[in-house]
Amino acid sequence: MNAEFRLPDLGEGLTEAEVVQWLVAPGDTVALNQTLAEVETAKAVVELPSPYAGTVSTLHAEAGETVAVGSALIEFDIEGEDEPTVADDAGAKAQPNLVGYGAAPTATGRPARRARRAGSSRPTADTAVLEAAPHDASPSANTATVIARPRSTPPVRAHAKRLGIDLVLVAAEVGDRVTTRNDVDAYAERIGRPATAPTDATPDAGATAPSSPAALFGAGGEAVRETRIPIRGVRKHTAAAMVQSAFTAPHVTVFHTVDVTATMDLLATLREDRSLAEHRIGPLAVVAKAVCLALGRTPGLNSRWDEAAGEIVQHHYVDLGIAAATDRGLIVPNIRDADRMTLTDLATALKYLAETARSGKTSPAELAGGTFSISNIGVFGVDAGTPILPPGQSGILAVGAVRRQPWEYRGEIALRQLMTLSLSFDHRLMDGAEGARFLKDVADILAEPGRAMLLR
Repeated sequence: MNAEFRLPDLGEGLTEAEVVQWLVAPGDTVALNQTLAEVETAKAVVELPSPYAGTVSTLHAEAGETVAVGSALIEFDIEGEDEPTVADDAGAKAQPNLVGYGAAPTATGRPARRARRAGSSRPTADTAVLEAAPHDASPSANTATVIARPRSTPPVRAHAKRLGIDLVLVAAEVGDRVTTRNDVDAYAERIGRPATAPTDATPDAGATAPSSPAALFGAGGEAVRETRIPIRGVRKHTAAAMVQSAFTAPHVTVFHTVDVTATMDLLATLREDRSLAEHRIGPLAVVAKAVCLALGRTPGLNSRWDEAAGEIVQHHYVDLGIAAATDRGLIVPNIRDADRMTLTDLATALKYLAETARSGKTSPAELAGGTFSISNIGVFGVDAGTPILPPGQSGILAVGAVRRQPWEYRGEIALRQLMTLSLSFDHRLMDGAEGARFLKDVADILAEPGRAMLLR
């Protein structure tokens, strides 16, 4: 019997997803819960497990194609008399919601991925490309006929694409492990194509910068005057959310420059403590702790405006959003119950969020919700800005770079370490005095970390 698998509801009201890559092809035999494909929603890259065991008969979407939730994605030939689907209230065929439906782990804890079979109607690698590869990079003859999709993260695939590198060729050298950015760069250097793509510090540059001389000129040598890039995925979602927020909530932004020399001295002391070495406590962790303490004194900034219900919802917990710039665009994963964490807990959580964001593995659940956010613009050397509120939140704090500058200190001019804080808040929920009070509380803790002992 045939069983059709439609794109499931991936949660958070997402209505579509883009097929990043297929991990199976027509003719492949798949097991229950085997990973079928990677799809990119407006929030994260998700691996889709198979709800059936059988043989793949049809793929209804190509890699790079955007598919609506509920649309046919893949079709199977399965054994049995009845198609394993359930009837909904309207009598139509329906399938289980796969939110939280995990892929079967292997002994290493990674989802199982099958190599495509030789003779498949949709091979994983162009054998002509393999044959044209440099001699030392060419896989064996056996690899050319039976080869798995290269295992890598979305940022690594994007980096390889900008350099014009076929990941299949890199994966042939790497072997069974996941292909990294360094692997791509090493391969590019070896074939005489140095890595000239933008670095992680400028993630947006890759969207418009040409990756090779061929991108600058057409076939006849004429200059290319513009490039059109589809608006989709995270960037599309972020743009819609920012427009909604900017034109719904009346934003007010206030600024405050604070002497954080005492905080930086504290961090230097903590770095010398060997028992804390693994936590990598930095300025952002201290800011996060200060924000959580200050929110307890200014609950209006930890609230949301419920227009439909005509209510102000005050949160008695802090799910702290941390804005992260990635190759896929801006995302804001959350630290759950951040107000209950110690400084070392927050440092560990920040490290985890940064690593998962860079690897493209931030889950939809980690991006959901959030009651207040922090944007660390200081990592880009920026001092201040006017951040836009994430939808559903009433406050966001932009943290500027720490700079050593002349400053009045104890009646004299001295070189001190300064940081500028920029707070945007929803004026429907807060007036200027409350916003200023919150910002002053955060600044006081950063100026004198010992003050945190006085706050409740």
